[in-house]
Amino acid sequence: MNINEILEDLYGLDPALRSEEAELKEIIKKLLEKKPEAEADEDFKERLKNELLAEVEQRRKRTGFFIIHRKMIVRAAGIAAAVIVVLTFALQPGLLSSILSPNRMTATEMADSTVGLEALEPEMHEAEPAAGLTIEQPTESRDDSAAQQKKPAEAAEAAEPAAQKVETSKEESVYRSAVTPGEVPAQGLSAPAPREEVQPMLKRSLEKSMVYEAEDKTAAWGEGAELLAGVADTVADEQPDTFNEEYREIVENDFIKAALEPVSTFSIDVDTASYSNIRRYINSGMLPHPDAVRIEELINYFTYDYRQPDGDVPFSITTELSDCPWNSSNRLLHIGLQGFEVEPDELPPTNLVFLLDSSGSMQDDNKLPLLKDSMSLLIDTLRPEDRVSIVAYAGSAGLVLPPTAGNRKRTILAAIDRIEAGGSTAGGAGIDLAYRTAAENYFTEGNNRVILATDGDFNVGQSSEEELRTMIEQRRDQGIYLTVLGLGMGNYKDARMEALADNGNGNYAYIDTLNEANKVLITELSSTLLTIAKDVKIQIDFNEEAVDSYRLIGYENRLMAAEDFSNDKKDAGEIGAGHSVTALYEIIPARTGMQAAELAEIRFRYKNPDEDQSQLIVSTIENIPVQGSKVTDNFMFSAAVAEWGMLLRGSDYAANFDIRQIIKRASAARGPDPYGYRAEFLELLEKTDDLLK
Repeated sequence: MNINEILEDLYGLDPALRSEEAELKEIIKKLLEKKPEAEADEDFKERLKNELLAEVEQRRKRTGFFIIHRKMIVRAAGIAAAVIVVLTFALQPGLLSSILSPNRMTATEMADSTVGLEALEPEMHEAEPAAGLTIEQPTESRDDSAAQQKKPAEAAEAAEPAAQKVETSKEESVYRSAVTPGEVPAQGLSAPAPREEVQPMLKRSLEKSMVYEAEDKTAAWGEGAELLAGVADTVADEQPDTFNEEYREIVENDFIKAALEPVSTFSIDVDTASYSNIRRYINSGMLPHPDAVRIEELINYFTYDYRQPDGDVPFSITTELSDCPWNSSNRLLHIGLQGFEVEPDELPPTNLVFLLDSSGSMQDDNKLPLLKDSMSLLIDTLRPEDRVSIVAYAGSAGLVLPPTAGNRKRTILAAIDRIEAGGSTAGGAGIDLAYRTAAENYFTEGNNRVILATDGDFNVGQSSEEELRTMIEQRRDQGIYLTVLGLGMGNYKDARMEALADNGNGNYAYIDTLNEANKVLITELSSTLLTIAKDVKIQIDFNEEAVDSYRLIGYENRLMAAEDFSNDKKDAGEIGAGHSVTALYEIIPARTGMQAAELAEIRFRYKNPDEDQSQLIVSTIENIPVQGSKVTDNFMFSAAVAEWGMLLRGSDYAANFDIRQIIKRASAARGPDPYGYRAEFLELLEKTDDLLK
């Protein structure tokens, strides 16, 4: 039997173990290589299980934190049981088939029944099985002698102190995201190790809840104990809200000498997912993963008081230069774009295909149930000329609702209500079916859009990631755009969803509350559904007589080569009706160029939604800083949001930041706040201050 066959048996025990595939493969590989000569009797396996649980408990005692979610303990038990199955096979291959009997339990139930986990958490044995699985109790086959019954009792007694330390609500969690994998000597297993570049101010908060050491493990007895110890360390150090979340690495932009590289080019971005995702972290009492912080998305979460466009250009351009709030010797350049407004009743007919993730990972209250409520808000705004289809995907993709007129709201809502979470996630098949459905009902003179709602934890089935990207790009070129709505926590796959939205000429938002759903799907409906300009690029050509160095704040994932600016085959960002886009540059003035009349030349390229050839706009930015009371709220508020983002990222440029000054500046520049978004930001600043103390 090879590694893949063993993995399939493990997934049969507990489908959730698929998320641990890489680690399990490594463990299986090493065990199969060793195959030590030992008798895998019940006593030996019992000691292995108890050793794993003891390691979990000892790790928790050493770190001094006991805020561990019930699901964490269940997951630890699941991995323990899975590793025992693998180890049993490695020690005595013939036993595997007897363990995987037709009346088998889930891995969690195996651990519950044999290790005495009830002592760790009284309610744990009531955990729900994975959706779509039928669990039967196994027939009794073990000898119920007093000697064998004694072992679970001893394990329960040893674990009894832990029962008093895991009584905590689902909302409580700890932060351990600011670590990178480190190698455990002689084993090759990944284990947590500190990130050296984390700033001191961030470390003060992390020290309360993060494991900084990765201690070497030695085998107390038997081959394979080292491997189990490595798994125990990894499981114990994780916590629910960041257990398996994935973010694309961000390397912060540095200052660039204008004399060496005067041109800066990037694609615009109107995504807002990073802001609401960070809000989820902070409201849960922890700092976000540094790579979850995309500063441009924080800034662009808010609208600004920019003038409406006039003439044939679909957006206006605003620039403002003033002293940098966090470094008075530098300047800050503020650039704003504003798309023209369209009233909801003036939108052309809309062909919407909802692509809903209904896999087992979506059953939590902040996933599919929240998604259903969010969709109800949008359905209420649809008109008779609009069309709605619904595709759901789990083990397989299916058309839940064929194209239906927007005024048949009861029919649409009933279809939504019937969707339940269960099964694995065949995301590739779902995306393919959604795009085919949109193409079959294409509105030539209307909006055509797929709205994908997921936690991102899906496989692409028979299609590779590259094939999936190619398909989305092809549909994009045919006029079918993509909106991605992220939900949930714990297994959240931010990097994948951001890439899908980028490839699909779409936007990406994160729904953490019903209020956020209202913002994305109702308040900003026009900008979400109607694209007014695509492939929008910005290029700044700095005057080296006025600028010594410059640094683009954020947009690290949107940088472009200078030659790509004029290349119409290079994809860039989109602007929707009513969208505003804001970008900031920190500038070190040239010593001899303070009186230079021109700071930079600014260029824009964009395409109309139904065209393939771009149009060029060129303008000049004067080297005249705005001073005192003439500095706008737009400038000061966006700067405060950028400071907050740099602080959360542990930026090299945030070492001397004072969050109380950030709060003061943001409060003074709050301005009109009809929906309360800026007031909420001020509350997040206060909570951030508490977390950094």
